Amino acid sequence: MRATTILAMLMAFGLTTATVAQEAPAGEYAEALQRMITETAAGTCPEDVMAGTLLDACRQQLAQMSAGLASLGAIETVTFVRAEDGPTGRVEVYAVRFASGQSLNWGIGGLQDGRFTIAYAGGA
Repeated sequence: MRATTILAMLMAFGLTTATVAQEAPAGEYAEALQRMITETAAGTCPEDVMAGTLLDACRQQLAQMSAGLASLGAIETVTFVRAEDGPTGRVEVYAVRFASGQSLNWGIGGLQDGRFTIAYAGGA
């Protein structure tokens, strides 16, 4: 009888854990954000990830952005913070930690035809 009770408790815990895991928010854009940051730091605006005005803005500011991003060092972690739905669609916010020890919150979103129209950085 005791084994049955323990087994029932474990199964109930497993079901509860599975439900919580399914409901936990998750980001979908981390890989694209990491590519944007890494390639921009290396001096390239990734055309297959950035759309329209975002790509144009990247090209216009590339020299300054590249130098600034490169000075932060390699990306160490990209951690999902939250997602928001707005007039331009979903925007996800990530905490990005660099090898320099600097952490910045980055937003990415406005997905249209597989490319993003929004990307920005702010303080951690």
